[in-house]
Amino acid sequence: GLTALEVIMEILMPFVTAIIIDRGLEASNLPVVYRYGALMVLMAFLSLAFGAFAGKNAASAASGLSANLREAIYANIQTFSFSNIDKFSVPGLVTRMTTDITNVQMAYMFTIRMLARAPFMIILSLIMTLTINVEIAVCLLIAIPVLGGVLLFIAKKAHPHFIQVFDQYDVLNNTVQENVNAARVVKAYVREDHEVQKFGKISTLVFQLFTKAERLVAWNSPIMQFTVYAVVIIMVLIGGESIIRGTMQTGELTSVIVYALQILMSLMMVTFVF
Repeated sequence: GLTALEVIMEILMPFVTAIIIDRGLEASNLPVVYRYGALMVLMAFLSLAFGAFAGKNAASAASGLSANLREAIYANIQTFSFSNIDKFSVPGLVTRMTTDITNVQMAYMFTIRMLARAPFMIILSLIMTLTINVEIAVCLLIAIPVLGGVLLFIAKKAHPHFIQVFDQYDVLNNTVQENVNAARVVKAYVREDHEVQKFGKISTLVFQLFTKAERLVAWNSPIMQFTVYAVVIIMVLIGGESIIRGTMQTGELTSVIVYALQILMSLMMVTFVF
């Protein structure tokens, strides 16, 4: 609910900005500027308050989920049979209760804050754009699925590399644990160089897997930027012609551009969560 209220405030602010420009600045009507300017300040504070409370609730929910998961996993480990103990390695269980649960916590928090927010932002922004200019709204309706599909394709390609990284974390933790627990044996048999090479090998593999994944994810930003500015250029061309024809005002074009940026950034947030 708080997230929806925050989105509504952010959606209404460009609309009020258009009123200030069209009815206030261009008409040289200062009372309108003061009145709607004060309204914008109030809406900004409301948006800040809703966002702060939503963020606080999301952090509390994610922290509670991670705490309950750790407790449940630890309790379940105590019930392991000997076959289970032989099957699951200690480093693997440690990774599950630390790194993996932390990732789940962050993903859950981002899901509450971003993934729940994105649909509201996209739908409401499209509705507001439709009320202002149908041609620009159609342009956004074409750009949204294209950009969303490309970003989701990149996320899908990068996902297997991150899964491999999590598997190699177990091997990395196992290497560190063996070396620390058997430090005296390593020194006694002068195996320091071997252990260093062993750790360097698995560390390099983790580095390579992360590099492959990040190379794919890095395409998100240029594709996003290209799409954003291409859409903005098209919107300016359409809006400029509409302003010349008298079917659209300058403030409305400004608000439409803001709505387009909000939609595209919401899509970016969705792929970031994935």
